Amino acid sequence: MKIKSIIIFSLGIFLTSFFSNAQKAVFEKDEFKQWAQTPPMGWNSWDCYGPTVEEHEVKANADYMALNLKKFGWEYIVVDIRWFVENDKAGGYNQKDPRYVIDQYGRYLPAVNRFPSAKDNQGFKPLADYIHKKGLKFGIHIMRGIPKKAVEDKLPIKGANGVTADQVYTTALQCEWLKDNYTILADKPGAQEYYDSIFELYAQWGVDFIKIDDLSRPYHEGEINLIRNAIDKCGRKIVLSTSPGETPISAAAHVTTHANMWRMVDDVWDTWPHITHLMDVAQKWYPHIAPGTWPDCDMIPLGRISVRGERGEDRMTRLTKDEQYTLITFFNIFKSPLFFGGDLPSNDDFTLSLLTNKEVVKMHNESTNVKQLFHKDGKIAVTSKNPKDGSVYLALFNISDTDSQNVSVSLSDLGIAGFAGGINMWTGEKLNVSSKEVSVTLKPHSSVLYKLKSKK
Repeated sequence: MKIKSIIIFSLGIFLTSFFSNAQKAVFEKDEFKQWAQTPPMGWNSWDCYGPTVEEHEVKANADYMALNLKKFGWEYIVVDIRWFVENDKAGGYNQKDPRYVIDQYGRYLPAVNRFPSAKDNQGFKPLADYIHKKGLKFGIHIMRGIPKKAVEDKLPIKGANGVTADQVYTTALQCEWLKDNYTILADKPGAQEYYDSIFELYAQWGVDFIKIDDLSRPYHEGEINLIRNAIDKCGRKIVLSTSPGETPISAAAHVTTHANMWRMVDDVWDTWPHITHLMDVAQKWYPHIAPGTWPDCDMIPLGRISVRGERGEDRMTRLTKDEQYTLITFFNIFKSPLFFGGDLPSNDDFTLSLLTNKEVVKMHNESTNVKQLFHKDGKIAVTSKNPKDGSVYLALFNISDTDSQNVSVSLSDLGIAGFAGGINMWTGEKLNVSSKEVSVTLKPHSSVLYKLKSKK
């Protein structure tokens, strides 16, 4: 009996250790979700500077954010596409004779003529240090895959025991709109090592956020796995954003366990059809809004955009004020990551007000249980709740083009047994509500955002 007891005791220790290690492995696998418990908020250079942004412009936007937006939760400064090309241009990429900056291991480096602090092989570290000293975080954009130049020159892959770039690529599924890179064959020796090598470099630079393009449509599961592995091994917390949409809903289980945010649609510009298309596609993603993993509405095309951009001339956003409220209200109640696309130093007071409303920021950070109540006949209702103070949030939209419409929601559908007051979150005005419903008449393309209280 004593021997049997020892065996049972030993087996118990083994099983306890096994399940403990299994739980630890699961925690480690999902640890990246802790890096973005609330939806990331920041600035991205794409909408205003396309592929041509320069260091002084990045610093100017960081300075503005630190002074005006940081206290509201805005923190990321992201350098978008092709920072490694010396002679790119706005209004369509220079694919005729691009001058790439690349190291001996096939890894892109910042173009020094655009980012002077990158001289002497310092990369983005000096710029990241500048941004970090302001209490902000630094991000970059890359294309998936391995550079064509690395393949053509048969450059060695760091840490891959002699494997060269020409041994891990395929021309299949090459990006249709930008031909800098080839697809990486995920099962080839050296494939993981290439992604490991670039994230090792980015970690050394101090990168906190990475947006990876041509990854979601079609959905490149193999390369996403390589990227997730590389980030997890690099020793730095780097938030992963996959781009662009439409990310297939069939990939929801995979993307929610590998990325912090993923694009639902292609680029959202300052036209009304872009907004209504986004709202339509978003319907399928409400069940997947969760801490650490966020469906992404794209950058916010407000303020001054296309300074040297890809769509149209230098301008303030073409959206009317009603449409701007509708866009920013939807992004916030949906809990999308918020990445402002305009040139921040060019903001007017109205644009700044859309980014610094304390009640709206609180909702964006703290709300849970986001759900759509209806989306029909040009009317949309979206609600969420704040578990900290019991508030119920309600956004109502009239997306029709011609007619004012009455949009109403019953208090019972909001889980409110007795109404105890509310406010319009944009104006601060107190809300009068009937005993049974919230109702408002909205002009075309307009919206309201309410915070409601229920009697205890």
